[in-house]
Amino acid sequence: MEILRLENVTFRYPKAAASAVENINLVVESGEFVVICGESGCGKTTLLRLLKRELAPAGEKTGTVFYRGTPLEALDERTNAAQIGYVLQNPDNQIVTDKVWHELAFGLENLGVPTALIRRRVGEMASYFGIQNWFRKDTDQLSGGEKQLLNLASVMVMGPKVLILDEPTSQLDPIAASEFIATLHKLNRELGLTILLVEHRLEDVFPMADKVLVMEQGRALLYDTPGQVGRRLGELQKDHPMLLGLPSAVRLYNALASGGRHPRALSDPCPLTVKEGRDFLEKHFGGRVQESGEGLPGRMNSAASHEEAVIELDKVWFRYEKDLPDILRGLSLKVYRGETYCILGGNGTGKTTALNVISGLNKAYRGKVRIAGKLIKAYRGQSLYRENLAFLPQNPQTVFIRDKVRDDYREILDVWQVPKGQQGELVERMAEKIGVTHLLDKHPFDLSGGEQQKCALGKVLMSKPKILLLDEPTKGLDACSKHALGGLLGELKEEGMTILMVTHDVEFAAENADRCALFFDGEILSADVPELFFAENNFYTTAANRMARELWPYAVTCDQVARRCMELPEEEGL
Repeated sequence: MEILRLENVTFRYPKAAASAVENINLVVESGEFVVICGESGCGKTTLLRLLKRELAPAGEKTGTVFYRGTPLEALDERTNAAQIGYVLQNPDNQIVTDKVWHELAFGLENLGVPTALIRRRVGEMASYFGIQNWFRKDTDQLSGGEKQLLNLASVMVMGPKVLILDEPTSQLDPIAASEFIATLHKLNRELGLTILLVEHRLEDVFPMADKVLVMEQGRALLYDTPGQVGRRLGELQKDHPMLLGLPSAVRLYNALASGGRHPRALSDPCPLTVKEGRDFLEKHFGGRVQESGEGLPGRMNSAASHEEAVIELDKVWFRYEKDLPDILRGLSLKVYRGETYCILGGNGTGKTTALNVISGLNKAYRGKVRIAGKLIKAYRGQSLYRENLAFLPQNPQTVFIRDKVRDDYREILDVWQVPKGQQGELVERMAEKIGVTHLLDKHPFDLSGGEQQKCALGKVLMSKPKILLLDEPTKGLDACSKHALGGLLGELKEEGMTILMVTHDVEFAAENADRCALFFDGEILSADVPELFFAENNFYTTAANRMARELWPYAVTCDQVARRCMELPEEEGL
């Protein structure tokens, strides 16, 4: 039985030249798990918000959204509030009370549910989600993963029939993200809950979906089962941008198909999960002798060639207040000139705090911080930042202070006293380099999360830094934009820039880093080149390595695995 139906839904924002969503026709059956994906700015979030009346954006809408056969506009307030749940991308934007228990009860209180029933429902939901251990905590004491789980529980306590989620794992580390997705799968399978999920990280959610909707420029490009979408997307266009975002097993299968090698392997169904991908490789490419550590792919000796450390932390300690626990505990770190260094680790381990200390936003109470060979406390005025160091924070909205992206770019040039006559050309040149020329005259807050991230990066690069600090730079970016960002960072590195990045995106780190490090309990535990770092991890590793490590232990990217398969003679791969 259908629960949602969209008929000829089109939406255009005020003064926009083109529609954000155009002629969407869609039927979602009760109990289905639907994943919605597409490039940044393709209309995914707009489409979701049109399904929740209170969150629908201002603009011109045509067509009709039906919930159980009733137009959304005709639903009574109680049904709309309780039966259609929505979880936002940023967990902090949805929490409205100071205590966990009160957050769980808040929605039911607003619906006028009797106190005894509220207590029972809250207790049941807290037990189901494992919240009981932090039930009486302040909400501002929770980690990012705990906040997002609390948001989900706060929606679920109201008994929704449809759950809508907009990139709920974008700010979570890989382990927390997997646990959150597993919870959604459990809700879908055990409670029959209908779920619509927008997500860029498709590795976990793609295989568990009943249907996948691929959007392109506001339109529905494909709406089918995951297996069919994986096959048909490659058939529609061999280099379609969304192919980069598919699970590693699907990307490997499509790479073999486009290469025209091992036809017997391609007669098998397209694998979707890591397990299916591992079985596929074992079946068709097994029996190989494992690689030794010699001649490993990639950048095995890249870090050893560097001599000058441009970021150096020596036994650094930091805490936010005198009576609070230490966040950084004797942190030591060296990043060499021209190196791309990625820090990975769980939420709340101190990664962002380390960047704040390096950038001068926070001051360590013990230890030494050197930037370009000079103690950070020796920098005067703005000398630390003038053509020296730039920092892109996790929330790109904090970078913008003007009504247009163009004016924000000009603003940073004004700070550095660049003549007005030169500013226009510099702005256009940077926008073209970042790929945001078409966004220059838009308000930054009208952009999608991925578009904001790209525009914010452009602004910090306007100061011509030699050292670039990035905190979750791929957050909100689609796979194609990540690929473009990786290319840009490679160009900046070739120009001599040093890049220190905090990220939860293990695939992006594996493809673009010279060295990767694990951050835990306020310090760096280990650092190594990606091939060794990820090959020796079980959880902080790539899906490609999980699939292929029995055959090729040091292949950590999908391209490395595909290349090894393609290098085998066809008769050996059959």
